[in-house]
Formats: sequence, C-alpha cells, structure tokens
Amino acid sequence: MIVFTVKGTKMSKINEVASLYKQLKSEWNSPSKNLSKCSKLLSDLKLELTNLIFLPTSNASASKQELLLARDVLEIGVQWSIEANNIPAFERYMAQLKCYYFDYQNQLEESSFKYQLLGLNLLFLLSQNRVAEFHTELELLPVDHIQNDVYIRHPLSIEQYLMEGSYNKIFLAKGNVPAKSYNLFMDILLDTIRHEIAVCLENAYEKISPKDAARMLYLQNEDQLKTIAAKKNWKLGKDNFFHFTPEMRCHEPIPSVELAQQAVEYAKELEMIV
Repeated sequence: MIVFTVKGTKMSKINEVASLYKQLKSEWNSPSKNLSKCSKLLSDLKLELTNLIFLPTSNASASKQELLLARDVLEIGVQWSIEANNIPAFERYMAQLKCYYFDYQNQLEESSFKYQLLGLNLLFLLSQNRVAEFHTELELLPVDHIQNDVYIRHPLSIEQYLMEGSYNKIFLAKGNVPAKSYNLFMDILLDTIRHEIAVCLENAYEKISPKDAARMLYLQNEDQLKTIAAKKNWKLGKDNFFHFTPEMRCHEPIPSVELAQQAVEYAKELEMIV
C-alpha cells in the first residue's frame, strides 16, 4: 500500500510537470511568444523537476518520461537564453543539457536539436576564447558528425579561420550561419576581432582615413565606424584623418631573443623526433 501511494504521488507529479511543459512549449512555439512568460515557466519547471527526482521510486534510475521531459525543457531553456541575450543562463542550461545528450544517449531517442545546440555551444566557447574547452567538447562528438554535420562544421571552420588569421573568411561566415541562434555568438566574436584589428591599426599607423579604417575593420557603414571610434577615443583631425598618438600605442617590447630561442629549441626537438 505504501508503494502504491508513492507511485501514485510520483505519477501525479510527472503529470503536473508534463502539463507545465505543454504550456511552455505552446508559448515558445507561438509566433508572438512572450520571453518573460517563458522565463517564468522555465523557472517553475526547473523547480518541479528538482522536486520530482527526489521522490522515491521503485528503482534508483529516473523513468524515460522524466528524462525526456527534463531534456526538452532544457533545450527550450538554451534557445530562450539566446533570444533573451542571457549568456550566463545559456551556459547553465547547456551544462545541464549535455548530461542528457551524452550520459543518457542509450536510453533516449536522439533529439533533433542535439547537434544544433552542441554546435552552438562550440561557437560560444570560441567567442569566449576558450579554445582548450572547445577541443575537449569536440572530442566528445562522433567523427561522422564532425566531418559532415553542418552545425558542427560551422564552428570548426571558424576555429580554423581564427588559427590562420583569415578574418575575412570569418566575416563572410557571418552571412552563412546554419541557424539564426548562431548570430549572437558570431556578433560577439566579430566584435572581438574588430577590437584586435583596431589595436593593430593604432600601432601600425600614425594616421588613417575613415574609409580605409572602415574597410580594414570590415564595416558596412559610417555609423558603425563612429561607434568604434567613440569606444577607442579616436578623433578626426582637420585633414579628415584619424590620428594615433604615441600614448595610444602599445609599448611592450617584442621578446625577439626569447622567441628565437624557443624556435631553435622546437627545431632541435623536431629533429630528434625525425
């Protein structure tokens, strides 16, 4: 009788969570979805799911229905965080979701969002310059998806362009994202690249025209250049050129001797290997 009561309580809880999830899914798929309402439903669902897993069961593992509910809720949570421009929430939801993608992959049917969201996470890591974590996450993926899946190939190509310094290819890739959600992290990555280019301009030129600066920064219009110039405190002179004073330049010396010594050591080690 006690077991029956526990099972009944658990089934009742699962049904409550399933009902709440239907509300979330309906709101999320609505053409005029309300992000605030979705946020509230997500918070309620996370609490209910936490309570659910602590209820006693006839065995130690969660049911397939529970796992599916949790995974589907977290997938919407990841997508919501992108639309809400909430990067900390994205990282939290993604960390929880990966458990269902990898630890329970033999118990659940594969989600249609799996590789889209895993690819999105790879792009997120690149946008944060967390390259080591990027490669760690990549090693978890099947080889055929690394080679052929459009959602994985995109961040993989971006990483290759970064290593090559082929910034023009990265800017072109912005117009060829595999899903709209990828734009958030592409914009962050492009802003970082533009900042690095701007620093290089300050150190390489004494002055530069707005037209040339916009071209080198891969900007489409003058308003975008004005925004960057304001952030960098660039001032236009009477000759209509940006002038870079010595104070704006990086004065850290290049450690040429140390770099040369490292290169010689690497060459010796390679020779020994061969």
